[in-house]
Order: sequence, then C-alpha cells, then structure tokens
Amino acid sequence: MAKQKTPKQSERRELTGLEKLGLRVSAMINSPKAQLERRATIHRLDTDSDEAWDGVMELLAETDGLEMTVIEEGVVELRWHQQSDADHCAGEGEFEPVADEVEVVV
Repeated sequence: MAKQKTPKQSERRELTGLEKLGLRVSAMINSPKAQLERRATIHRLDTDSDEAWDGVMELLAETDGLEMTVIEEGVVELRWHQQSDADHCAGEGEFEPVADEVEVVV
C-alpha cells in the first residue's frame, strides 16, 4: 500500500519576494548568454516589492568584482570580469599550514 502524506509533508513553504527575485536574478546572471558576454540586464517586475528589489540591489552592490549601472528606474545592468587565479584571495581557514621540514623515507 502507498503511504498517505501527512498534512505537514504536503505543505510547502511559499518563497518570499526577496527569494523569488534572487532566484530570477541568479538565473539571469547564470544564463549562457550572460556568462559569455559577462553582463546581464535586470528588469524590475510589477510584482517585485520595494523591499525585495532594494534587498537584492544591496546584495549585488556589496559583491566584489560586480559593476552596477542604473539604466533607468527599475533597470540595472550588471557587468563583471572573468576572475583569474591571481584575483582570488584565500579566506580564513582556506589553507592549512604545511610543515617546515618534510622527511622522505625510502
């Protein structure tokens, strides 16, 4: 017999406006065309709340290596450069210390 779903299992949490907009912007940035051109134009929809739009714009503004240009109200162009290995900075705890001397036993 098939198991019956309890009410708790069948409930899904609704995404917030910020989460929906974040997913939409992420999809735009990660699209093959945007990745090839290293730019994406983000348009605000009528369904995007002020709080969600401002929140995502703030997060994008804080992102290193991302240039934001406001084209007009509700339209932002994002540009970025391909990050090279030299541009990458190691974060705390990203590397483990190496012993000063290594003994090789044959």
